[in-house]
Amino acid sequence: MKLNCVFPAHFQSQIEEAIAFLKPHTKRAYLVGGSVRDLCLDEPLHDLDIEVYDIEPVAFEALMHSVGAVGVGKSFFVYKLGNIDFSLPRVERKSGVGHTAFDVHVCQDEKEASRRRDFSVNAMMLNIFNGELLDFWGGKEAIERKSLEMIDEKSFREDSLRVLRAMQFSARLGFRIESKSVEVMRSISLLDLSKPRILWEFEKLFKASYLHYGLFYMYTLGLFEKCFTCKVENRFFEIARELLRYKQNFEEALKPYYFVYIVANRLKQEPLQWFRMLDAPNHYLQTFKHQPFFEGEISDKMLLHVSLEMPIKLWLGNYREGIKERACALGIWDEIFSGNVNVQEVIRDGFTGRDIGEELRRRRIEKIKQLCEA
Repeated sequence: MKLNCVFPAHFQSQIEEAIAFLKPHTKRAYLVGGSVRDLCLDEPLHDLDIEVYDIEPVAFEALMHSVGAVGVGKSFFVYKLGNIDFSLPRVERKSGVGHTAFDVHVCQDEKEASRRRDFSVNAMMLNIFNGELLDFWGGKEAIERKSLEMIDEKSFREDSLRVLRAMQFSARLGFRIESKSVEVMRSISLLDLSKPRILWEFEKLFKASYLHYGLFYMYTLGLFEKCFTCKVENRFFEIARELLRYKQNFEEALKPYYFVYIVANRLKQEPLQWFRMLDAPNHYLQTFKHQPFFEGEISDKMLLHVSLEMPIKLWLGNYREGIKERACALGIWDEIFSGNVNVQEVIRDGFTGRDIGEELRRRRIEKIKQLCEA
């Protein structure tokens, strides 16, 4: 099977360069993994992975050094050049506890090398020399069905990270996970995964286009209990509706945070606790530190009180219908509410130290009260 594909210009030049220096050494070099899937879906490409066959590890290492590639995973035979990762085809066998505890061996059989992949949609191989597509596990058909289907149950169970990858793939692609794969994933413990590795997969979910899919599989796979020690129970449908209904209102700069805000608000959970459990970077802690939560209708008075701390464009509750328009009308979308009360005025009245801030806030709250009673 041939796959007609058009690469963006910057990738095309790098692929042509790769073809030039690989051609004297092999006729089998394949684009593999998510990049082939994304080509089939006509999705943007980010990084490319090329597996190189019919070359010994020592010769491969010498070739990579000769073209200026940098080793990024020597035990896995991986080198980076520009936006492309070059590697030797391999098979992996579990050798201990943890996501990285594998023995790795070079393998020259395409089908066996592709067996180690997680899902059929990620196991297709595109020959960079002639455009031939190898699809041993039905990945093209799975894409047409919008389905994530594990390839090999034994190898799948050996890598618990694949449970989280399934969840975030579903949220990014809008794909369902087939029932047998769900059944297997539900029985896999995540205790061997490090906190940063867990967070990395959730971060891909947070920025995804199909957040309700991610929510569904967090619920179905027991990830709320396994990762955050809480349950969705009967709040699932209202959270899913909220994610679906308002996603078009999400501000671009805040997209990494809305999912957690909405879920935590509906479950009455403390998001800061979730992020601390995962040793999250400081930007999550700072963003959520002063975020107020509300249920039901948001009045102008509530908006004005929120804007005492931050402009409404920085409040994670700003996605609800009409909030942005009302905040703009009140002059608090881009600025905090001042009520025309300034610091100098408070200082002139004799306040000092901490009392300045407290009095400033008191006077502005009084202005809000007057505005809302007018």
